[in-house]
Amino acid sequence: MARLEYRLLDESRGFPLLYYYDFIDKDEVSLRFACDYLVKDRIVYEKTSCAIEPRTYVIYVKVAEEEDALAGGTELPGRWGGIRIELREYKEGASHYPVVRVLQFQDDDDALLHLQSDYLMLDGVEWAKTSAEVDEDRKVYVYYAQPSH
Repeated sequence: MARLEYRLLDESRGFPLLYYYDFIDKDEVSLRFACDYLVKDRIVYEKTSCAIEPRTYVIYVKVAEEEDALAGGTELPGRWGGIRIELREYKEGASHYPVVRVLQFQDDDDALLHLQSDYLMLDGVEWAKTSAEVDEDRKVYVYYAQPSH
């Protein structure tokens, strides 16, 4: 088991610790390293970089000023258990990103491959990823994408 820290990218303040997780599985660290955003406590953070220190994994973030956390309520109850990824259609300038599909995984590796993928083919439609996030408030990973045609 490992330790994961989210730190604010603010050198003048010594990179303050925002959140930490002791005894986190390395597979979950990998899933989080693959995400561009973290949503926690209704605040959206943008990942700036990841680092590995002795016995600690670190994700540096900054507040994403122009992003809003999705309102609560998903098609499935908000709980961890297995890994759930929402594929949401991204549209520039939109405030709502409709759910195209909810993918459920029991295997961390399959979920990680989906989050790292630049393209997903579903029902004959190729989706091009624009970003990925871990939404702790809703207990779901989100894959934002646009049809690639």
